[in-house]
Amino acid sequence: MSINVQSTVTFDSQFARELPELAHPWQADQAPDPRLLVLNEQLAMELGFDPESLRHIEGVRLLIGNALPSGATPVAQGYAGHQFGSYSPRLGDGRALLLGEVADAEGRLRDIHLKGSGRTPFARGGDGLATVGPMLREYVVSEAMHALGIPTTRSLAVVATGRSVSRETMLPGAVLTRVATSHLRVGSFQYARAMNDEDLLRRLADHAMARHYPDAAETENPYLALFDAVVAAQASLVARWMLVGFIHGVMNTDNTTISAETIDYGPCAFMDAFDPAAVYSSIDETGRYAYGNQPVVVQWNLARLAEALLPLFHEDQEQGVALAQESLGTFNSQYSAEWLAGMKTKLGLDCGIDDETATSLTAELSALLQESHVDYTSFFRNLGTAARGDAESARSMFSGPSTFDAWMERWRALVPDADLMDRTNPIYIPRNHLVEQALAAAVEGDMKPFSQLLDAVTEPYQKRSGLGRYAAPAPEGFGPYRTFCGT
Repeated sequence: MSINVQSTVTFDSQFARELPELAHPWQADQAPDPRLLVLNEQLAMELGFDPESLRHIEGVRLLIGNALPSGATPVAQGYAGHQFGSYSPRLGDGRALLLGEVADAEGRLRDIHLKGSGRTPFARGGDGLATVGPMLREYVVSEAMHALGIPTTRSLAVVATGRSVSRETMLPGAVLTRVATSHLRVGSFQYARAMNDEDLLRRLADHAMARHYPDAAETENPYLALFDAVVAAQASLVARWMLVGFIHGVMNTDNTTISAETIDYGPCAFMDAFDPAAVYSSIDETGRYAYGNQPVVVQWNLARLAEALLPLFHEDQEQGVALAQESLGTFNSQYSAEWLAGMKTKLGLDCGIDDETATSLTAELSALLQESHVDYTSFFRNLGTAARGDAESARSMFSGPSTFDAWMERWRALVPDADLMDRTNPIYIPRNHLVEQALAAAVEGDMKPFSQLLDAVTEPYQKRSGLGRYAAPAPEGFGPYRTFCGT
């Protein structure tokens, strides 16, 4: 059905056209009573949509794939993946569809993707549906990440379907409309490699280069250059996660994107008290994806990408392995450089401060934060106040202030820039207790707490009156906190 709410937006089906082996044509389930819960008007305009038209019923139906714009050919994408270290050769979009691609205001191609749109051939026994709570979680956390300057998929809308979904209880159903520069994953390459079709693998790599790293195509070994680029981008991404205390929760290879955008906000959370062993995913029983393990896991996932790409690196397998190992070996230094540069900024230090001094200072601070179970986000904002001469709010966070005083004396000697710290360290993040309160209210039909939380976290650095509760740590008695994937 062709509709006119898309204004000047033209949908393409490049992924489906170029990689039909990875694209299963499918249709979204019809929603019995679709109702728009939240619309990202700014993002809609960036994509060329008229936000007002998206609020009308035909626009809402477009947002969930029930009314297809011309050029859209919905497909469920096929991919494999290592989930918690165990390989699954056939995962794919079990409850999701790629509607197609559109060009944004800067001419960049963006995927329009649905989550919770019904069972597909990849559903593996699941119902293919999603509920209001988890979809709103992804909306608020992904938009908070975007506001923090961290590469991420975006959320265009959440639409209630009018269908009840069975989980532990009956819950209201919903569909998330997600936007990304692509949904190519490490698992996409694993899936293509498992087909033992080098032509498909090459076409997939060419598609990824064209979408994300066009300069790689001009190099002597373009496929190795593609891998180099992904390694560098993922090293930067995970460093940014670590700097803001974000814990992904399900860092499987099917959730590791080639674009190095954060994807799949299921069992995710921002860390409260600093703890490298912090885990918020209900299904991560061994702590594989704990906060402190995230850099190691990303490197492991990149090794799986190298294995998939190996036939393209060199016709001689041994030489291909050597090239892959050399490239992957750069991850640690790239990650460490990104993280240390970020920590210098969080501490307000001049980038010219030598790395040895900065490394010693941050290592000692991490130990102090962990020992006193200090709230990670609040501490750095309070430290900015200390840089202006008032150290009491920072000191009071430690069980033994004298040890912190010794650290602070060395830090102050480096003349930290308080204004830089305020521009770097957020006041407002999607604090776990506030997210849960907002989602619980939304499930009952009250969207006001969600809207207020969203307003706070999408302007995270500027202190505003009346928003004190959004900056405060979790109250005593909150936790242990666990999040769920929503399936």
